[in-house]
Amino acid sequence: MRDLLPQDRPALVLAPMQDVTDLPFMRVMARFGGPDLYVTEYFRVHVHSRLDARILKSITENETGRPILAQLIGQDISALVRSAKELEERYPVAGVDLNLGCPAPVVCRKDAGGGLLRNLEKLDGILGALREAISGRFTVKTRVGYEDAGEFDGLLEIFQRHEIDLLTIHGRTVKERYQTPVHPDCIRRAVEGVSCPVIANGNVVNVETGQAYLRQTGAAGLMMGRGAIRNPWIFAQLRAAMTGAVAPEPRRRELLEYIELLYRETEGCHPQSDPVKQVQKMKRYLVYIVQGLEKEFEHQIRRVKTEEEFFAVCREFLENDEVVPDWPEESSKLFCGFGALVR
Repeated sequence: MRDLLPQDRPALVLAPMQDVTDLPFMRVMARFGGPDLYVTEYFRVHVHSRLDARILKSITENETGRPILAQLIGQDISALVRSAKELEERYPVAGVDLNLGCPAPVVCRKDAGGGLLRNLEKLDGILGALREAISGRFTVKTRVGYEDAGEFDGLLEIFQRHEIDLLTIHGRTVKERYQTPVHPDCIRRAVEGVSCPVIANGNVVNVETGQAYLRQTGAAGLMMGRGAIRNPWIFAQLRAAMTGAVAPEPRRRELLEYIELLYRETEGCHPQSDPVKQVQKMKRYLVYIVQGLEKEFEHQIRRVKTEEEFFAVCREFLENDEVVPDWPEESSKLFCGFGALVR
């Protein structure tokens, strides 16, 4: 796995977010510098499942030139093994990743995603079966526990038993979702305890929080999802900070150009889609993008229904040359607790 990661600086990875970080979004991120490594949205795996054709396009039509991991979510061992082998044998993936972090209640109730962290015996069996079945790179994305970060040492013992090629850790428990500071101490223990590279995930919103997270954990890299939606320059800014280059300092007008590009890319992927549904899809991105800007911007964008209304509101707040704020609003429900990394 180390051969896929930069040798001269920490790696930068785009976090998978279901129904958000799809192929059009990956293409847009690449236009702004993009990550070193992509991860697909998760393929839902069960006894009767087949690989999702839409998500497969993130692999087969990905022109970014960067490697991509295919992520699976599920708890049926035979189905997970079957899907992992199919991805390895038929598609140009850099590896297969297992999701152990999704906190969505509908997922956890099925003992998948973060729900698997409640059953260590089953988790151990799944990791063993996948490691045996996957001939190439096998990676894992996890949280630090289900109820409490005190569970992490038990999880770490299981991860140490299997030859995982990359371990990504979202530094919160499943129950904490996205509403608390992260637990850098857990990630540091993993860095010191496993033989594979460890990637730190959660609460990286700008260069300062990213650098602080790396200092506190010793991780081999950072994974960003929400922070990248809000600020697509974050990969280029972090690279610049790591290498001494000049970092981009985006203006509001450039943020407007990003929104326009994102709109056209996502629209172009589904040319027959309903314009109203397209606006609704864009709202899923905008709720992150507006954080740190005027409250009235968010208030108005949540109420638009047509393309004309959508862009009229965006132009009202962004058609100027003011510098985009570096920090989102920490008291929002979307970005919480990141200040603890730098305080």
